[in-house]
Amino acid sequence: MTPGIHDESSFEEYIEAHLINHGGYEAIDSDEFDRERGIFPNVVVSFVRETQPEKWKKLETAYKGNAREAFLRDLTSALESRGTLELVRHGLRTTGTTIDLAAFQPNTGLNPEVRQRYDANRLGVTTQLYYSKANPQRSIDLCLSINGIPVATAELKNAKTGQTIESAKTQYMSDRDPADPLLKFKRGALVHFAVDTNAVAYTTELAGDDTHFLPFNKGHDGGGGNPPNDDGHRTAYLWEEVWEKDSWMEILQRFIHIDEEEVRKNGVVVEESETMIFPRYHQLECVRKLVRSAREEGAGRDYLIQHSTGSGKSKSIAWLTHRLVSLHDENDDAVFDGVVVVTDRTVLDEQLRNTIYELDHKTGVVHGIEGKNRSKSEELAEALEKGKPVIITTLQTFPYVIEHTQGLPDRNYAVVVDEAHSSQTGEMAREMKQILAGIEFDEDDDAEDVISKTAKSRSSQENLSFFAFTATPKGKTLEAFGESVDDGETYEAFHLYSMRQAIDEGFILDVLQHYMTYDTFYGIAKVIEEDPQVPKKKAVKAVSRFLELHPHNISQKVEIIVEHFRRHTQKKIGGKAKAMVVTKSRLHAVRYKKQIDDYIDENDYSDLNALVAFSGTIEDDGVEFTEPKMNDGIKKTELPSKFESPEYQVLVVAEKYQTGFDEPLLHTMYVDKKLSGIQAVQTLGRLNRTHPGKEDTFVLDFQNDEDDIYEAFQPFYERTTVEEPTDPQHIYKLESELDAFQIYKQSEVDDFAKEFFSLDNRGTEQAHAKLETGIQEAKDRFMVKDKETQDDFRSTLKAFLRLYKFQTQVVTYSDPDLEKLYTFGRFLYKELPSKSGSSRVEFNDELALQYYRIEKANEGSIELDETSGEVASPNTTGTGNQEDEEIELSTIVEKINEALGTDFTEADRHFLDQLKEDALEDESLRQSARVNSKENFALEFDRELTKMFIDRRERNKELFAEFMDNEEVQEIITEHLRQEVYRESQPSESSKG
Repeated sequence: MTPGIHDESSFEEYIEAHLINHGGYEAIDSDEFDRERGIFPNVVVSFVRETQPEKWKKLETAYKGNAREAFLRDLTSALESRGTLELVRHGLRTTGTTIDLAAFQPNTGLNPEVRQRYDANRLGVTTQLYYSKANPQRSIDLCLSINGIPVATAELKNAKTGQTIESAKTQYMSDRDPADPLLKFKRGALVHFAVDTNAVAYTTELAGDDTHFLPFNKGHDGGGGNPPNDDGHRTAYLWEEVWEKDSWMEILQRFIHIDEEEVRKNGVVVEESETMIFPRYHQLECVRKLVRSAREEGAGRDYLIQHSTGSGKSKSIAWLTHRLVSLHDENDDAVFDGVVVVTDRTVLDEQLRNTIYELDHKTGVVHGIEGKNRSKSEELAEALEKGKPVIITTLQTFPYVIEHTQGLPDRNYAVVVDEAHSSQTGEMAREMKQILAGIEFDEDDDAEDVISKTAKSRSSQENLSFFAFTATPKGKTLEAFGESVDDGETYEAFHLYSMRQAIDEGFILDVLQHYMTYDTFYGIAKVIEEDPQVPKKKAVKAVSRFLELHPHNISQKVEIIVEHFRRHTQKKIGGKAKAMVVTKSRLHAVRYKKQIDDYIDENDYSDLNALVAFSGTIEDDGVEFTEPKMNDGIKKTELPSKFESPEYQVLVVAEKYQTGFDEPLLHTMYVDKKLSGIQAVQTLGRLNRTHPGKEDTFVLDFQNDEDDIYEAFQPFYERTTVEEPTDPQHIYKLESELDAFQIYKQSEVDDFAKEFFSLDNRGTEQAHAKLETGIQEAKDRFMVKDKETQDDFRSTLKAFLRLYKFQTQVVTYSDPDLEKLYTFGRFLYKELPSKSGSSRVEFNDELALQYYRIEKANEGSIELDETSGEVASPNTTGTGNQEDEEIELSTIVEKINEALGTDFTEADRHFLDQLKEDALEDESLRQSARVNSKENFALEFDRELTKMFIDRRERNKELFAEFMDNEEVQEIITEHLRQEVYRESQPSESSKG
């Protein structure tokens, strides 16, 4: 227990004693401090003379006996011009000699002399440092120095005396002159701590009342603050762990750095700002914990890092990448030969370059895949083969490398994944493992060898480690990358910085504090005499679509949105607040934008303008709309900056910008779309960015109730775990069930796999024929089965394909028979007829809106429980779509009126430019589009598209797998490409004339 510490001076003495007795420090008296120079000159000179005697002799020769004063003069001047961090890390260059002002730990133990220089460092602690020449009576409670150069200060407060960390902050802001050499930004101490017995905060720049402190706490029970400490103060980790010599020297060497940012106005740089970056506690702990594990366990282990928005993930990734590049094990062998950073955020490329340069002053370490003079896939393959230290690439680019290389030398790789969602845990992860695991297909390999190697590539690889960062881990992500807990009963992240802690510490806002829901009441009527039989499920969706797109429905909601914005939101954030309207489809977005523009014009509002964001082209009432066309010609790439400008206040979105869009001025969200799970957290999370003057957020929700949103957010509020992990044996149960249907023979599966994995006939017309023939007999047997058997087989096969695709990322099967059945099965599933036709039911003249009412339902906050949450394990054993029974239209109308609408969401649209271009170069397809209706063209195009996917499966196996395995993705891709190719194949007006 901490002995009697009841006042501030005792607190100082206790910390000082610990640093001297246990932390590797020496006490340096305040009288040693030169207030004008801002250093401890005797300590600096002593360190240089003792550790670098030859260099000191050169100084004495150059300055003819006046070396001390000349050295101190040069040092003071360099501190003013280059700053403390630059000099401590890279030394002082004077008279043609570089004087080291500190020595850091080497990456290996191969050079004992470097270790000796490190041991010679003099870490100093000074209490009650009188630092100011202008105000000689002012003192700082505590100062830390390295070889006589101050690097940190601290104001200490003891809660037992009635003073807290807030008192320390106030003291720094009101009673400390930032112009004093010790406190001057860059030139003086690098970081300033406000400390009491319960909490720690820090700043890297004192600026009077504008000083901004960040919390430096460990977190407690999933939230902010610090846990109780049975052996002392809650904040003891600061002096016992963080300030300990090896820890503190590593922070100076590998973490602190300067960020430079250009402030632009109308495309012109109007200001350049610098920020001293010091790691927050969770960042420091996370990187160190990962590095320690990787050093001890080597390559081959995967890690999941659950860090909330607001955690500073980009910095954590940069620090981790920098450490992994130079990491060596206890035998002084490099743990990794290279690091691949996989991200969709282009800004991370520049941040990585700048951070690593600031830390090492080395260029060329980070190689971004740009694809300027050649394809990105070729550039990526070459970078891997040449052994570039850090390669940064996108999720879309990485799989293409398999087309250009059939394996790498025996190297170890760290793959750092930014936002690790399901797309990374599926086929893309398999592609990485195939490429980086050094798989080589020999010329004499037969199909069985290829199958075995492919199956083995699905399991964990000894030479590859994933470091996956995400704020909202899905069940499959936790199982793929997470830590097994309680003998596999559940999985959790390797490191956690929770949403609750980010909110508690003020890094993000709580978007659920001001949440208003609306209820909509419809009445519809059948207005035709006939009462046709219609497919029930499709009709329900069609009626719901009729209601939601009805002009009266949208116009009423637009009035609520515009008037609420003008009366409430517009005043927020000093009049700069912006809003987002979240719609469920591109057509909804188009109609919302038109209605908002019309309402603004009708009411002569001159203080409000709206933009819309959606992909591709959408047709409404015979008119085609695109995003630029509806935004007065604003290019898609310009839209984020335009929305940020004062000219626009409202952004209508359809899927696009609902995730990954960072606009701190976004204050209010109007939601007209069903949200659930991760999608709800990510969509509403667009509001949580902080900004000066942004004190709260607001959500007005037309579609979801409080329970929906509570259930979506609760699993990610603190620590996320998996409800019921997948049973590895279940895949064999499904295999046995499939065999029992006797729809295929094992010989057919074997023959199909032999053709599919053959290295001789990939992409040939003969291969198409052989593959189609290989599944024909199984398809014929399926067709003669009764309807119930067909449905059961289809559902079981779908469950098998989904489970195998996921579980091979978690469990080592290395089973060629499973791999063969998976390959055969996904082709067969694609050829099986669906349970009902694919046509969509539409109602226009058949229905009429009979009555309509919309009213506020609830307003208030949605309070989350301070507990960990669970996400569902992957849904791999569902029974598939049930038969869509025929039902009278009048019954559909009745059910819709009872339910007041149904949930209908439109999936993501994928643009496959290369496939479209290839299709447009096929003259037979173009001719078919010219002479056929859209419906007849679909018969030929859909068949050819499948062949095109098979041809190009090596270029993007993940997308190929999604197309083959996911009916929804397949339908969206096919419909989009078919429409694009059909439209662009039509003769132009000039050619018609």
